[in-house]
Parts: sequence; C-alpha cells; structure tokens
Amino acid sequence: MTIQLINIYYLNVFKRYSTKYNIFRDLYEKDLLGLEIRKIKSKLAQRVKKIILSNKEICYTADTTEVEHSDLLALGSIGIFKELAKEILSIGNEDLGFKVSKTIKNFTEYEEQSISVGKNFFPLKNALVMGIVNVTPDSFSDGGKYFNKKNAVEHALQLLDEGADIIDIGGESSRPGSEPVSQEEELRRVIPVIEGVLEKKPEAIISIDTTKSVVADEACKCGAKIINDISSFGFDEKILSTAVKHNACLILMHMKGKPKNMQDNPFYEDVVSEVYDYMLSKVNSAKKEGVKTVFIDPGIGFGKRVFDNYELIKRLNEFKGIGAPIAIGLSRKSFIGKVFELDVTKREEPTLAAETIAIKNGARLIRTHDVKKALIASRMNKYIENPEQLERV
Repeated sequence: MTIQLINIYYLNVFKRYSTKYNIFRDLYEKDLLGLEIRKIKSKLAQRVKKIILSNKEICYTADTTEVEHSDLLALGSIGIFKELAKEILSIGNEDLGFKVSKTIKNFTEYEEQSISVGKNFFPLKNALVMGIVNVTPDSFSDGGKYFNKKNAVEHALQLLDEGADIIDIGGESSRPGSEPVSQEEELRRVIPVIEGVLEKKPEAIISIDTTKSVVADEACKCGAKIINDISSFGFDEKILSTAVKHNACLILMHMKGKPKNMQDNPFYEDVVSEVYDYMLSKVNSAKKEGVKTVFIDPGIGFGKRVFDNYELIKRLNEFKGIGAPIAIGLSRKSFIGKVFELDVTKREEPTLAAETIAIKNGARLIRTHDVKKALIASRMNKYIENPEQLERV
C-alpha cells in the first residue's frame, strides 16, 4: 500500500486522474490536492470512502487488476487530509491512519528537517551542491578530461574552492549505452583520487559514485561519507550493510534497466507514481537495514523519455511525502540538449534554469558539473523563500 500527495491542481495531472477515477471535469480547481492510496484492500477502501463522503468531502475509488485491492483518491486540502487521518484512526485502523499522518507530516515539515553527513549537519531549508568528478575515459560531459589522478584531484579541489559542499567521485560511466568496468579497475581509478583530495583538504565531504559494495567499502575506509548508488542496491545488496558499517549516507536513484540498455524504449503509465512507489520501497528497505540518512534521486535521464524528465521536475515536490531529502542530477543532460538543440558544451544556461526550478520544487542536493551556477540557483531560492534576510541590502 502506497500513500502519495498529488499536485492534481496541474491541469494535465487532473486530466490523467479524472480518466482513472471518472472525476467530473467541473471539480477542477487551481489549489486542489489529491491524496491517493494505492493497493488498499477493497473492503477498507469502501470504509474510508464512506468516512470521506459522510464529511461531505470528495472521494473516488478505481478498480485495479487485483480483485481484493483497489486505488482510492480523496480531493481536498492538507487540513482535510489531516482530519481524514484522525477519522481513520478512530475506526481502529492504526496502520493506515499512521501512514496517512506520516506522509502529510513528511510533506509539510520537509524543510524543517536537518540531515547529518559525517560530523556535519545541514538544514533542508537550503540546497547542497555536489560537484562531479568523473574519473573515466568516456564521460558524456567531459570526455575523459579527468581520467588521471592529478587532473581529477586538481578538479575536485577547484570545485571545493568554488563552494561545493560535496565532491562526488566516480570511476564507472553511467551514460546511456556504457559498458560496466571491473571492480579492480574502478578501485584503481577512484581510491587514489579520494586519498589525494583528502590529503589536501581533510575536511572535504566525499561521495563515492558506485554500485559495487567492495568499492564503496574501500572508499569509506579512505574517508568517503556518502555512497551514491544509481542502482539503489539493485546490482549489489551489500551496499546496504556497507553503508551501515561506515555510518555513511546513501543516495538511492531510480533507473529502469542498466546504463547499457536503459534508453531502449522506456515506458511508463505514470512516471511520477511509478518512480514514487519504487523510491518509497527502497527507502523503507534501507531504513529497515539500519541506514540512517537516505537521499532519493528520481534518476533524470536514466531510463526516461524526454517528457518523463520534465514531468518529474514539475512534480518533484510530491516526493517530499516519502520523508527523505531529494537529490537530483540535471547537469548538461540530453533531455536539455534534445529540446533546445544544444550540444553538451552549450547546456549551462538551461541547466541553471532546471536546477533553479528543481530546488524550488524540493531538491536539496544538486549534483552538477557547474558548481558556481548551482550555488546561484541555491541562493536564489533561499532569498525568494526568505526575502527578509535582505532587508538591509
């Protein structure tokens, strides 16, 4: 069972859900929210629907392929949904009532949280900037420019000087069509770079971009504090125990397939709800294993159609309901290049625009090639949200 708050006030989203639930079109309002409960037991769905309708609120159920389960959608405001959670608790279903309350709390109190990375604490009011260092010969963005220790370390130090909060070091390309590399080769590429950066700047926060638990383990032994796993431990489940062992933060990303085949005709009925369900399941599994800090990344460009990427950015704030800080990587990606007909060297400005919108919609970790511009996006959102900080400027 999954509970999700939905931006049904977007007209295209309303139309999609009106088809699924046979909603009257004249119910559309610009400030309307949806609370969807997917795969709820049919008998319970009818009881919940009865409660909502008795309070003169709007509710629909939709049949699914499973006979014993259905989907339920309530329309209203956050306040209405809070009261619904109390009503559900009153009929004795503590599990559902608690989950509805938790989802609403996650959504409404998202920016009031703080996260710990090593010995550092960061409030979610502001977005962190993660600078990318690809120690690969075939990166889509820099073409192997940093495929040796000296250049990679110098680049990482430059990104830190520019203001990066975190440096993400990876030794295996994840561009569409890329081939995996061996564990030994990946270690050979990344470990000297991590050591070189921390030798110069011991206080630097290092993230290791890997899907292999052995690489993650060695990186954490050298001082990495974050494990960035694009497979969400789908390629190597030991990533979870490795994160627990080192008290490392874990970034979990959605990807359909593998880098080699992920762009071979990907398809979604509803990309947001499908990615949401996936991320919620992965976060729950990680927390159950004892991982304390988990980021979620919708995986822009990883097994997505061009319009899927834009839909995910548009509705990014819906992922707040999962209760984990949202990470995102938009920098120079093909969803920008294809729309604006720009090659990879000319995508800085649209990247900045996309990163600004993503932060506005809840992204709190921006993985980027251009740290300076991402910091502008972060600060812009900070001042728009808190203009009183500029009273004396």
